[in-house]
Amino acid sequence: MMTITFALLLAAFVLKFSDLPRTAMACLFLCFIMVVGIFLWEIYSPDYGFRMPWLQVELRHAVPAGSS
Repeated sequence: MMTITFALLLAAFVLKFSDLPRTAMACLFLCFIMVVGIFLWEIYSPDYGFRMPWLQVELRHAVPAGSS
Protein backbone atom coordinates (compact mmCIF):
# COMPACT_ATOMS: atom_id res chain seq x y z
CA MET A 1 0.00 0.00 0.00
CA MET A 2 2.82 2.38 0.76
CA THR A 3 4.22 1.70 -2.72
CA ILE A 4 0.97 2.88 -4.29
CA THR A 5 0.98 5.96 -2.07
CA PHE A 6 4.56 6.77 -3.04
CA ALA A 7 3.77 6.20 -6.73
CA LEU A 8 0.80 8.58 -6.61
CA LEU A 9 2.84 11.25 -4.86
CA LEU A 10 5.68 10.83 -7.34
CA ALA A 11 3.23 11.05 -10.24
CA ALA A 12 1.77 14.24 -8.80
CA PHE A 13 5.27 15.71 -8.44
CA VAL A 14 6.22 14.83 -12.03
CA LEU A 15 2.90 16.03 -13.43
CA LYS A 16 3.21 19.37 -11.63
CA PHE A 17 6.57 20.03 -13.26
CA SER A 18 5.19 18.84 -16.62
CA ASP A 19 2.66 21.69 -16.54
CA LEU A 20 -0.32 19.43 -15.87
CA PRO A 21 -1.53 20.90 -12.57
CA ARG A 22 -5.09 19.50 -12.74
CA THR A 23 -3.85 15.96 -13.21
CA ALA A 24 -1.32 16.48 -10.43
CA MET A 25 -4.06 17.67 -8.09
CA ALA A 26 -6.16 14.64 -9.06
CA CYS A 27 -3.24 12.38 -8.07
CA LEU A 28 -2.89 14.21 -4.76
CA PHE A 29 -6.62 13.88 -4.12
CA LEU A 30 -6.55 10.14 -4.89
CA CYS A 31 -3.53 9.75 -2.62
CA PHE A 32 -5.32 11.56 0.21
CA ILE A 33 -8.46 9.44 -0.17
CA MET A 34 -6.37 6.26 -0.23
CA VAL A 35 -4.36 7.25 2.85
CA VAL A 36 -7.52 8.07 4.83
CA GLY A 37 -9.01 4.74 3.80
CA ILE A 38 -5.89 2.84 4.82
CA PHE A 39 -5.77 4.68 8.16
CA LEU A 40 -9.39 3.88 8.95
CA TRP A 41 -8.90 0.25 7.91
CA GLU A 42 -5.86 -0.03 10.17
CA ILE A 43 -7.71 1.45 13.12
CA TYR A 44 -11.01 -0.38 12.81
CA SER A 45 -9.89 -3.76 11.44
CA PRO A 46 -10.56 -6.47 14.06
CA ASP A 47 -7.77 -8.67 12.68
CA TYR A 48 -5.06 -6.20 11.68
CA GLY A 49 -6.06 -3.10 13.62
CA PHE A 50 -4.00 -1.38 16.25
CA ARG A 51 -4.92 -1.97 19.86
CA MET A 52 -5.36 1.38 21.54
CA PRO A 53 -6.18 0.88 25.20
CA TRP A 54 -6.74 4.60 25.74
CA LEU A 55 -9.71 4.39 23.34
CA GLN A 56 -11.24 1.30 24.95
CA VAL A 57 -14.31 2.11 27.01
CA GLU A 58 -15.38 -0.46 29.55
CA LEU A 59 -17.66 -0.30 32.54
CA ARG A 60 -15.73 -1.27 35.66
CA HIS A 61 -17.19 -1.80 39.06
CA ALA A 62 -16.20 0.85 41.55
CA VAL A 63 -14.44 -0.28 44.72
CA PRO A 64 -16.48 0.75 47.78
CA ALA A 65 -14.86 3.43 49.92
CA GLY A 66 -12.88 2.14 52.87
CA SER A 67 -12.11 -1.31 51.43
CA SER A 68 -8.76 -2.23 50.00
